[in-house]
This record gives sequence, structure tokens and C-alpha cells, in this order.
Amino acid sequence: MTDFVITIVATFLWLVSTSAWAKALTDIKTATGPSIVQELKPCSVHGTLCQFVSVTSMGSLNVSVIFGFLNMILWGGNAWFVYKETSFHSPSNTTSQGGIPPPTGI
Repeated sequence: MTDFVITIVATFLWLVSTSAWAKALTDIKTATGPSIVQELKPCSVHGTLCQFVSVTSMGSLNVSVIFGFLNMILWGGNAWFVYKETSFHSPSNTTSQGGIPPPTGI
């Protein structure tokens, strides 16, 4: 039972932390985007021309968010197998052999 609770907590923490990182990454992209050029003091001086050229690639950061969500899905899948080992899960009493009970002592 303890393993199941720990697995559920870990899955939830992966979801929360990955969602927080995804939101932070979105905020970083917004804060460093082309709109920041108009907010800079030197660019607001009359006669000054400021251009937005590029931002460093954030592809690896996007990948980290994707791997975070994939890891959360992996923990969720593991939680299913741990759940099956708990007392919450009761095996089905029906048999597929037409009413013959399964052999004992295997």
C-alpha cells in the first residue's frame, strides 16, 4: 500500500513540476520575444533604430518539457501495476474455461 501511495505522489509531483516548467518556459519566451525591443529605454529615443534579430534556440527546453510529460505518463503507468498489487484490486472470480476452477498449487 505504501508503494502505491508513493507512486501516486510521485506521479502527481511530475505533473505539477512539468506544468510549472512549461508555464515558466512560455513566460521566458514571451519575455525575450520581439516585443521586448520596444520596451528598452535606448530604443525609445527619437531617431534610434532598434531591430530584433534573433533569440537563441529553445528547442532543447521544449524537449525537456516533452520528456517531463512523458515521464509523468510513465509513472502513471507504473502506478497501475503497483495498484494491481494492492488490496484495492481484487482479481475476477470468473473463469474462461466454462466453469472449471483454475488449478491450485501452481
